[in-house]
Amino acid sequence: QRELDGLIAKNALAAHAAALKPIVCIGETLVEREGHATEKVLLSQLKGSLAGLTKEQMEETILAYEPVWAIGTGQVATPDDAQEVHAAIRGRIANAGAAADRTRILYGGSVKPDNARELLAQPDVDGALVGGASLTIGDFGPILRAAHALIG
Repeated sequence: QRELDGLIAKNALAAHAAALKPIVCIGETLVEREGHATEKVLLSQLKGSLAGLTKEQMEETILAYEPVWAIGTGQVATPDDAQEVHAAIRGRIANAGAAADRTRILYGGSVKPDNARELLAQPDVDGALVGGASLTIGDFGPILRAAHALIG
Protein backbone atom coordinates (compact mmCIF):
# COMPACT_ATOMS: atom_id res chain seq x y z
CA GLN A 1 0.00 0.00 0.00
CA ARG A 2 1.20 3.47 -0.87
CA GLU A 3 2.28 5.61 2.08
CA LEU A 4 1.36 9.26 2.03
CA ASP A 5 4.16 11.66 1.15
CA GLY A 6 3.66 13.61 4.38
CA LEU A 7 4.25 10.50 6.48
CA ILE A 8 7.39 9.71 4.50
CA ALA A 9 8.68 13.26 5.06
CA LYS A 10 7.96 12.96 8.79
CA ASN A 11 9.82 9.64 8.94
CA ALA A 12 12.76 11.05 6.97
CA LEU A 13 13.01 13.97 9.39
CA ALA A 14 12.87 11.56 12.34
CA ALA A 15 15.61 9.42 10.81
CA HIS A 16 17.84 12.47 10.36
CA ALA A 17 17.14 13.54 13.96
CA ALA A 18 18.33 10.08 15.07
CA ALA A 19 21.53 10.42 12.97
CA LEU A 20 20.29 7.81 10.46
CA LYS A 21 20.28 8.07 6.67
CA PRO A 22 16.77 7.47 5.39
CA ILE A 23 16.09 5.73 2.10
CA VAL A 24 13.09 7.37 0.43
CA CYS A 25 11.53 5.25 -2.31
CA ILE A 26 9.43 6.69 -5.10
CA GLY A 27 7.78 4.93 -8.01
CA GLU A 28 4.88 4.89 -10.41
CA THR A 29 2.23 2.26 -11.07
CA LEU A 30 1.75 0.59 -14.44
CA VAL A 31 -1.35 2.73 -15.07
CA GLU A 32 0.66 5.90 -14.41
CA ARG A 33 3.50 4.68 -16.63
CA GLU A 34 1.17 3.77 -19.48
CA GLY A 35 -0.52 7.16 -19.07
CA HIS A 36 2.86 8.88 -19.60
CA ALA A 37 2.69 10.38 -16.11
CA THR A 38 5.91 8.88 -14.73
CA GLU A 39 7.89 12.10 -14.32
CA LYS A 40 4.91 14.08 -12.99
CA VAL A 41 4.08 11.38 -10.42
CA LEU A 42 7.68 10.90 -9.29
CA LEU A 43 8.48 14.57 -8.95
CA SER A 44 5.30 15.09 -6.95
CA GLN A 45 6.22 12.18 -4.66
CA LEU A 46 9.73 13.55 -4.31
CA LYS A 47 8.52 17.03 -3.40
CA GLY A 48 6.10 15.73 -0.78
CA SER A 49 8.48 13.12 0.63
CA LEU A 50 11.31 15.61 1.14
CA ALA A 51 9.12 18.45 2.46
CA GLY A 52 10.68 20.13 5.46
CA LEU A 53 14.17 18.72 4.93
CA THR A 54 17.07 21.14 4.87
CA LYS A 55 19.39 21.27 1.88
CA GLU A 56 21.94 19.28 3.86
CA GLN A 57 19.37 16.67 4.88
CA MET A 58 18.29 16.28 1.25
CA GLU A 59 21.89 15.62 0.27
CA GLU A 60 22.16 12.95 2.98
CA THR A 61 18.87 11.24 2.09
CA ILE A 62 19.26 8.23 -0.16
CA LEU A 63 16.64 8.13 -2.89
CA ALA A 64 15.47 4.99 -4.67
CA TYR A 65 13.47 4.83 -7.85
CA GLU A 66 11.36 1.70 -7.50
CA PRO A 67 8.84 1.45 -10.30
CA VAL A 68 5.86 -0.22 -8.65
CA TRP A 69 5.08 -2.06 -11.88
CA ALA A 70 8.49 -3.80 -11.72
CA ILE A 71 8.58 -4.90 -8.07
CA GLY A 72 8.37 -8.67 -7.89
CA THR A 73 7.14 -8.96 -11.47
CA GLY A 74 10.43 -9.67 -13.19
CA GLN A 75 9.83 -6.61 -15.36
CA VAL A 76 12.51 -3.96 -15.28
CA ALA A 77 12.96 -0.49 -16.69
CA THR A 78 15.36 -0.35 -19.59
CA PRO A 79 18.72 1.20 -18.73
CA ASP A 80 17.74 4.25 -20.82
CA ASP A 81 14.42 4.59 -18.99
CA ALA A 82 16.15 4.28 -15.61
CA GLN A 83 18.70 6.91 -16.64
CA GLU A 84 15.99 9.30 -17.81
CA VAL A 85 14.09 9.00 -14.53
CA HIS A 86 17.23 9.30 -12.39
CA ALA A 87 18.31 12.41 -14.32
CA ALA A 88 14.88 13.99 -13.70
CA ILE A 89 15.15 13.19 -9.98
CA ARG A 90 18.66 14.67 -9.84
CA GLY A 91 17.39 17.77 -11.62
CA ARG A 92 14.62 18.21 -9.05
CA ILE A 93 17.15 17.93 -6.21
CA ALA A 94 19.31 20.59 -7.87
CA ASN A 95 16.27 22.85 -8.30
CA ALA A 96 15.62 22.51 -4.56
CA GLY A 97 19.07 23.99 -3.91
CA ALA A 98 20.85 20.82 -2.83
CA ALA A 99 24.08 19.51 -4.31
CA ALA A 100 22.50 16.94 -6.61
CA ASP A 101 25.80 15.23 -7.31
CA ARG A 102 26.07 14.39 -3.59
CA THR A 103 22.63 12.79 -3.43
CA ARG A 104 22.68 9.02 -3.96
CA ILE A 105 19.93 7.73 -6.24
CA LEU A 106 19.44 3.97 -6.43
CA TYR A 107 17.44 1.84 -8.85
CA GLY A 108 15.25 -0.81 -7.26
CA GLY A 109 12.93 -2.53 -9.69
CA SER A 110 13.70 -6.23 -10.22
CA VAL A 111 17.48 -5.88 -10.25
CA LYS A 112 18.89 -9.24 -11.34
CA PRO A 113 22.31 -10.62 -12.34
CA ASP A 114 21.47 -10.23 -16.05
CA ASN A 115 20.49 -6.53 -15.87
CA ALA A 116 22.55 -5.12 -12.98
CA ARG A 117 25.62 -4.14 -14.98
CA GLU A 118 23.67 -2.19 -17.62
CA LEU A 119 21.55 -0.42 -15.01
CA LEU A 120 24.50 0.45 -12.76
CA ALA A 121 26.50 1.75 -15.74
CA GLN A 122 24.05 4.64 -16.24
CA PRO A 123 25.56 8.01 -15.23
CA ASP A 124 22.78 8.97 -12.81
CA VAL A 125 22.21 5.50 -11.29
CA ASP A 126 24.37 5.44 -8.16
CA GLY A 127 23.55 1.91 -7.05
CA ALA A 128 20.86 -0.71 -6.67
CA LEU A 129 18.28 -1.41 -4.01
CA VAL A 130 18.15 -5.17 -4.47
CA GLY A 131 15.08 -7.06 -3.32
CA GLY A 132 14.45 -10.76 -3.92
CA ALA A 133 17.75 -11.29 -5.72
CA SER A 134 19.54 -10.51 -2.45
CA LEU A 135 18.15 -13.67 -0.87
CA THR A 136 20.42 -16.10 -2.69
CA ILE A 137 24.15 -15.82 -3.21
CA GLY A 138 23.70 -17.27 -6.70
CA ASP A 139 21.80 -14.12 -7.67
CA PHE A 140 23.30 -11.54 -5.32
CA GLY A 141 26.94 -12.49 -5.94
CA PRO A 142 26.85 -11.60 -9.66
CA ILE A 143 25.11 -8.29 -8.84
CA LEU A 144 27.88 -7.46 -6.37
CA ARG A 145 30.52 -8.41 -8.92
CA ALA A 146 28.85 -6.22 -11.55
CA ALA A 147 28.85 -3.26 -9.16
CA HIS A 148 32.44 -3.89 -8.15
CA ALA A 149 33.56 -4.10 -11.79
CA LEU A 150 32.07 -0.69 -12.48
CA ILE A 151 33.74 1.05 -9.55
CA GLY A 152 37.07 -0.67 -10.10
